[in-house]
Amino acid sequence: MDKIKLLTFSVIVLLVLNLGTLGYLFFSGTKGHRPPPGRGPEGRPQPKEIIIEKLHFDAQQQKEYEKLILSHRTTINELDDHIRDSKNNLYLQLIKTSIDVKTKDSLIAILATYQKQIELTHFNHFQDIKKICHPNQLDDFYDLTEELSRLFSKPRPRPGND
Repeated sequence: MDKIKLLTFSVIVLLVLNLGTLGYLFFSGTKGHRPPPGRGPEGRPQPKEIIIEKLHFDAQQQKEYEKLILSHRTTINELDDHIRDSKNNLYLQLIKTSIDVKTKDSLIAILATYQKQIELTHFNHFQDIKKICHPNQLDDFYDLTEELSRLFSKPRPRPGND
């Protein structure tokens, strides 16, 4: 009987410890897994923070830059929505028994147009950033332009994530 009591007591203790651990993990959230403030996905610095740091923007320039960001994000989000809708329409063509080549080509052309608008929007955004730079910041801006495609490209997915 002593062995059964010991075994029962051990199981209860282990059960309480497991529940306590799960409760701690659940209620403490995922704080340890979040990127630090000012960092984007995978702990990469956000473009905003990179630009402010590299161009040494003062408080007034940061306020102007915030306005530029808001306008830029609004435009990009609208274009992304159009792209998503166009892609959905394109891939819905796969459901049909025979694909209408004109429709497919038209949707692909529309997608190309939206992508072109996105790139133009990005380019204009950086022109606007250049306009808020002081003359002594222009060299830093020129250095930044050499890094733009590397800094602001999306991280490549790891192989095997398709």
